[in-house]
Amino acid sequence: MSDTPLPHVPDPAYAAISVQVLQRMFALLDILASRDEPLSLKEISEKAGLHPSTTHRILNDLVIGRFVERPDTGSYRLGMRFLELGNLVKARLSVRDAAVSVMRELHRQVQQPINLSVRQGDEIVYIERAFNSERSGMQVVRAIGGHAPLHLTSTGKLFLSMDDPQKVRAYATRTGLQGNTRNSITQLPQLERELSHVRQSGVARDNEELELGVRCMAAGIYNDQGTMIAGLSISAPAHRIDESWIEKLRDAANQISTSIGYRGKDLMRR
Repeated sequence: MSDTPLPHVPDPAYAAISVQVLQRMFALLDILASRDEPLSLKEISEKAGLHPSTTHRILNDLVIGRFVERPDTGSYRLGMRFLELGNLVKARLSVRDAAVSVMRELHRQVQQPINLSVRQGDEIVYIERAFNSERSGMQVVRAIGGHAPLHLTSTGKLFLSMDDPQKVRAYATRTGLQGNTRNSITQLPQLERELSHVRQSGVARDNEELELGVRCMAAGIYNDQGTMIAGLSISAPAHRIDESWIEKLRDAANQISTSIGYRGKDLMRR
């Protein structure tokens, strides 16, 4: 059996992928997804038009990553990792859908950019924004899909405040607490003190730590299990930040939390 090229790729779009091993991996995943029952190595190889040794090597790597399972020797099916990632994407989509109108209203009230962010490893990722750059006077706009270190952002500090001290120390070790500006927190004791304040108030701040001239405040969004899954933040030029926005921010975050099923104690006012 020839090893190149693939005579059949389930999705024609894969033909544009420049890395051949990724093209083959996607093809194998599509083949596994096309059947409910596990498939043998021989069946998968034949459908993909790949040599069994090549198919076996790629499948083994996918098994290590838990994207593929091996229920019996020589048979394969999609793994639970896809379910985990699917649930994560579903949660992000649902919180985004619930947040959009609330974010627009909050933006109308404060006339500054409103950000919705989630945690991804040691960073936050911006998944929605409501802003008018001309009226806010913001010079730097972080696009949807942008990311930033946890310890340099208001929402990131909220997520870190949910971690126990050991996890916070591990984060500091992994990242080295690299700074972006002269205001950045780069020492563990300082970060621990900051997180203690966040836990007490339920609100976190970025004091020009990510970008000079920009300050932020954030409140958490919680799901029906009482777990913080996102953060809602207001960004503003440093000289315009207004502490009276905190109650508006908390109310907006509470409204989003309630709409996605949160019914517990108001964690944002601890």
